[in-house]
Amino acid sequence: MSYSLDVLQARIEGGGRITADEALYLYRSAPTWWLGRMADLVRQRLHPEGVVTYIIDRNVNYTNVCVARCNFCAFYRPVGHGEGYVLGFDEIFRKIDETIALGGVQLLLQGGHNPDLPLQWYEDLFRAVKQRYPSFKLHALSPPEVLHLSRMSKLSVPEVIARLIDAGLDSIPGGGAEILVDRVRKLLNCFGKASADEWLDVMRHAHRAGLRTTATMMYGTVETDEERLEHMLRLRDLQDETGGFTAFITWSYQPDHTERGGHEATGIEYLRTLAVARLVLDNFSNLQASWVTQGGKVGQLSLAFGANDMGSVMIEENVVRAAGASYCMDEVEIVRNVEDAGFTPMRRTMHYDILGGPMFREREVPRQLELATARAAGDTSVPAELVNYPARSAAGKRQRSQPQSPVA
Repeated sequence: MSYSLDVLQARIEGGGRITADEALYLYRSAPTWWLGRMADLVRQRLHPEGVVTYIIDRNVNYTNVCVARCNFCAFYRPVGHGEGYVLGFDEIFRKIDETIALGGVQLLLQGGHNPDLPLQWYEDLFRAVKQRYPSFKLHALSPPEVLHLSRMSKLSVPEVIARLIDAGLDSIPGGGAEILVDRVRKLLNCFGKASADEWLDVMRHAHRAGLRTTATMMYGTVETDEERLEHMLRLRDLQDETGGFTAFITWSYQPDHTERGGHEATGIEYLRTLAVARLVLDNFSNLQASWVTQGGKVGQLSLAFGANDMGSVMIEENVVRAAGASYCMDEVEIVRNVEDAGFTPMRRTMHYDILGGPMFREREVPRQLELATARAAGDTSVPAELVNYPARSAAGKRQRSQPQSPVA
């Protein structure tokens, strides 16, 4: 079947929806400049004020111990590994203090599927955070983590979400989506942590409970073009149903130091994928640029390919860094890139409420020239409070049977 770019352009300009077959044709055949122009038209229609947003928050990975063993992940460590860690509550409090000092408003809290951290650990952590920092937001626990807690606690997903909300959960990040096609998930060894339907169902329950969430896509492993688009279309369908997603973020697979290996997709492929996502996801208000995997300049160029948001200042990053990417942009750099692209930068919340202009123009903020890590190299300390929670693994039981010293 043949398609006309003029016909598709007219429909896009009129706010019409493109089909799966039309999206596949555009992804494979449309000129890159044309995709960028169309995606930019959609962005302008949704955000005519010329503002590009960003959030000051910190990406904290509370543990790297994980039983999922996804073959594209260079971050996780198996149970009992010498490099495995769990952050203590006081460590997390210090990270929040540092985040607030930089104008941050939120913690993005994600981690491995650690069998020795029961649901109560998360509830106690969330309550402790909210007691100390009542207005600070917890954007925490991707759908596979919620599903992991459901399985361990033998509670339903809605029950787990309700308990986490009661403890202080404010929103859920879209991690763990990879490609929402089970053929791909089985090849990536991530089907066991969450099938495509299970990932979507966690988000459905989160939206029904009143939470807003983000959605992600990691491309460039074993999926076909059709499967990338199937991923987007399944997100579009759920958004039609619930309206609960605030933003979509896509990035390329980072192969270094992973079991799977391979090669990273090009910057051009990233821009084409982003632009097609902007055309397909017509019911998503916001698309974030993934500068943390693409670098600042491609991140800036994303603003001409449908993105209206520069994502997070991040402050800390561990997962992508483990796979070889270590781009860093503090608020000053993000603002410079946004303004050089001709837009007005504004700080936001996870819900995309505008907080104001750049924080560094309101008060002195320390420059951040490299992203922080979860812990200093060689730190193998064990949080004292872990003895309060039952372990499931043999390694965890041995560790908790030994006297522990408080984290320094």
